[in-house]
Amino acid sequence: MSPKSEVLIIGSGLAGLTAALILGKAGFTVNLLTEEDLGEGNSYLAQGGIVYKNPQGDPQSLEQDIFQAGCKLNYKKAVKLTALQGPQLVEDILLKQLDIPFAREGKKLLLTKEGAHSLPRILFCKDFTGKAIMDKLIQEVSKLESVKIYPQHLAIDLLTSHHHSTRLEFKYHLENQCLGAYVLDKKNKVVLPFLAEYTLLATGGLGQIFLHSTNSLSSIGSGLSMAYRAGCRLLNLEYIQFHPTSLFHLAPRKFLISEAVRGEGAFLVNHQGNPFMQEYHPQKDLAPRDIVTRAIWEEMLKHNQEHVFLNISRVKNFPERFPTIYQQCVQEGIQIQKELIPVVPAAHYFCGGILVNHQGQTTLKRLYAAGECSCTGLHGANRLASTSLLEALIWGYRSARSIQKALQGKTKLRKALLASIPDWEYPQNPEPTDPALLKQDWSTIKHTMWNYVGIIRSKARLKRAFEELQLLNKRLHDFYRETELSADLVKLYHACQSAYIITRAALKNKTSQGCHFRKD
Repeated sequence: MSPKSEVLIIGSGLAGLTAALILGKAGFTVNLLTEEDLGEGNSYLAQGGIVYKNPQGDPQSLEQDIFQAGCKLNYKKAVKLTALQGPQLVEDILLKQLDIPFAREGKKLLLTKEGAHSLPRILFCKDFTGKAIMDKLIQEVSKLESVKIYPQHLAIDLLTSHHHSTRLEFKYHLENQCLGAYVLDKKNKVVLPFLAEYTLLATGGLGQIFLHSTNSLSSIGSGLSMAYRAGCRLLNLEYIQFHPTSLFHLAPRKFLISEAVRGEGAFLVNHQGNPFMQEYHPQKDLAPRDIVTRAIWEEMLKHNQEHVFLNISRVKNFPERFPTIYQQCVQEGIQIQKELIPVVPAAHYFCGGILVNHQGQTTLKRLYAAGECSCTGLHGANRLASTSLLEALIWGYRSARSIQKALQGKTKLRKALLASIPDWEYPQNPEPTDPALLKQDWSTIKHTMWNYVGIIRSKARLKRAFEELQLLNKRLHDFYRETELSADLVKLYHACQSAYIITRAALKNKTSQGCHFRKD
């Protein structure tokens, strides 16, 4: 039996859950898919905070800071919308409706400052802002009867009228439409078509296609991969932000040392203990992230070292202000009162993605996208700190309101069209999945992206990456059709396709700007 709903939301981060909250409260039926369990994505891991407002200069100064960080490649209308509507939504949803316990001094909200911000305007909950927001949001969404949550469900492909309908009449229609998605139930190992009037992609980022990343393990570009195959327009794929300071340790996911630590007075030093950021930018340790990242990379190369250090001696009450970071350092055996914290850059945020308008609509009818997988134009060539949660909140909300309006307009999909979507076709006599092959393919993707499509790029590196990923993509396409279906195989397929189209975009763009830095 195919699960049906008015809205299908793929992803359970801040964007997806905000949309579910709005639509669920309005009484619409929502099926919400999450690959693992609720609270395991990038939104939950966000440490620093969310942009609010500074009464002394915003919204104009916020607009200027966003443009400056984004190398002025930002979409002006998206920036203005964010600066004007963002603080109001933070107030209405996060402060009034969810009562998020942001830091206060008495009744007054405390504001902090991060890299490339000209004013303090960021709300925070110590160093676990994302967790504080998500815990409350999960609690509220879980109460809604019209929202059904499907944990351990992985989307494989978007369903469209042109690609999947078995009735010829629908293939002749000029306009392609999204009808839901084929989804793998990981627990029962079956694929079901989840049918819906409207679909929202909120699948997050893709940092895990790189060797070093701060992202959750599910961040492999699945939304980007599915949208690409469905024919959606994509934009700014080459702009991938590397966070300057992740903890230097052995783990599948690098632990993030929030930029707020530098905002509170920490500074970077090399292996001789000397500060170096003054040599790279007037704003020193609070320069835009791409500049700090490249500066660290240059210092590592200059001194032939695997990392640099963060000196926190100027940060007041570090254990109280940053308890999560403090506990992680203790766990790793770092005595922060006596020692410097070893840090290294890591893939962190995807500034491009699936092109959407102000309402979150993609170029495929009945398909929306919000959060990190989308490209609103807000970030341009580089993201300003703490705007990611704000963007997810705004476009999660606006997508939901647009879908609500469309559903109230009663422009429903024809029942015959939904009935024409076939069940998933399993391969005949499939080969069992070989873990050695999967491991090697993942290693190829991660090392290729890190070495050739990483912090510093060149034509030669990108060309090599393009050729290797093109070949691997073709091999995996055949492998995918002949091998027993599994979550590991689907994720590998998504990751490889995302890596390939990102590399192709980076190769085409010969202008060095923001996150896309070409030494040639």
